[in-house]
Amino acid sequence: MKNLIMMFTVLTALTCYGREQKEYSSIIKEIIEKRDSLMLEYTESDSIRKDSIIVVSRDFLINAMTKKVFPSWYGTKWGFNGTTRTPQKGRIACGYFITNTLSDVGFNIPRVKWAQSASEVFIKKLSYGNIDRFSNKPISVIEKYLRKSGNGLYLVGLDYHTGFVLVDNDEIRFIHADYYEPEIGVVSEKIDSNSPIADSKYRVFGKLMSDKMVLNWILNIEIR
Repeated sequence: MKNLIMMFTVLTALTCYGREQKEYSSIIKEIIEKRDSLMLEYTESDSIRKDSIIVVSRDFLINAMTKKVFPSWYGTKWGFNGTTRTPQKGRIACGYFITNTLSDVGFNIPRVKWAQSASEVFIKKLSYGNIDRFSNKPISVIEKYLRKSGNGLYLVGLDYHTGFVLVDNDEIRFIHADYYEPEIGVVSEKIDSNSPIADSKYRVFGKLMSDKMVLNWILNIEIR
């Protein structure tokens, strides 16, 4: 009986895993297909329409990443050497979580090189040098800064960690592969939770999805 229960548990887990991977693949496929259609529309449009396409693309990207891509990764275990390309399978390090998800949605970036570098390297590249640094500041100062900077998706580099920050009106979430809780791994939590962003002495922020970054996504231009 015990062997039957164990076999049923394994088969159920494999079925759920297969369904999750199919769903993630479908999500990514839809995002890339949308990017390709926007690319065609952009190249055939006048300057006014081009500006509008960038705005639409920015909203689409932020929504797709925060509502579909990130949630697919929630619960994927953290590992210092984790490099999995597949949500819910294996382990993922903080840098790879960032570069994998950006690469998956169609940003043409040096995924492995950046994942293995200091986070400030790719934060500068993706925000085109428009960064803000904080040393030895309480998390309340960081919250005030983010609210003033406005809604959107940010990257943050910390003492020994990196992750995304989502500002959505009054709510600020830290989305990362959490080494504090490695068996929970990728998680979205309040910015003032017991987490590396609240405890870090050094923080560097760069806001994502500028016009230039979005245009590079639309046209599949390499960012390096």
